[in-house]
Amino acid sequence: MRATVLVDNIENNIGNDTIQGEWGLSFFIEYGDAKFLLDAGQSGLFAENARKLGLPLEEVDYAVLSHAHYDHADGMETFFECNSRARLYLREGCGENCYRIKEGAWKYIGIREGFLEKYRDRLAYVSGDLEIRQGVWLLPHRTPGLELAGRREKMFLKEGEDWVTDCFAHEQSLVFETPGGLVVFNSCSHGGADTVIHEAAAAFPGRKVRALIGGFHLHNKSEKYVREIAERIRGTGVEEIFTGHCTGDEAYGILREELGDRAHQLRAGLQMEF
Repeated sequence: MRATVLVDNIENNIGNDTIQGEWGLSFFIEYGDAKFLLDAGQSGLFAENARKLGLPLEEVDYAVLSHAHYDHADGMETFFECNSRARLYLREGCGENCYRIKEGAWKYIGIREGFLEKYRDRLAYVSGDLEIRQGVWLLPHRTPGLELAGRREKMFLKEGEDWVTDCFAHEQSLVFETPGGLVVFNSCSHGGADTVIHEAAAAFPGRKVRALIGGFHLHNKSEKYVREIAERIRGTGVEEIFTGHCTGDEAYGILREELGDRAHQLRAGLQMEF
């Protein structure tokens, strides 16, 4: 399989083209004869980058939304304009109701309002584990207590007139079975990168996790916290991590220091083969 980063925070110069970046994440994944889009950043930039890289969005067979935040979902309207057939797989817990407290005020960080109704015929809501194609799985969080992570991140859901701490039931992992082990994508790993790895390993007893790919949401964490999570990642036995977006440059440097050649930096235009 081959995965190409269409959007990440870091731009990349490839040949005569600049593959631009934005705060967001998007992947074009080729697995056998099937093509997948995971997330679409926060704008149409992913589509422009796909054009520069020669990757045909109109041929995508499956689209997946990792979670219900704008910087992963808001480019999907552009995708639907490019592709008339692929369905978008998202968790049953996805709604237009994600907020965080920033500088003492409520800030909306969710899917663009009206999107879920406008494109309801293109959406496939997922519960539990789902094999969307042979060897390709969508996994939910099943680790208890993740509302503690939501409280730490000051992230909440608006349910009617109530504010509920986000437990990230709207977040999912996209997992590919390969001869070398499981390749796991989780775009922000709000529940913890080590948690994501353990959940994938538990879903496939006896299978090793070859790689974890995505943001680790460490851009706002202390050095002590990052070093501790690096140790927990090491303890999972994962062979490699590829991380960027909400991980942050400083945290990535610490992960690289702790994990050495096991850690790699994502950037727009990067290709990974497994």
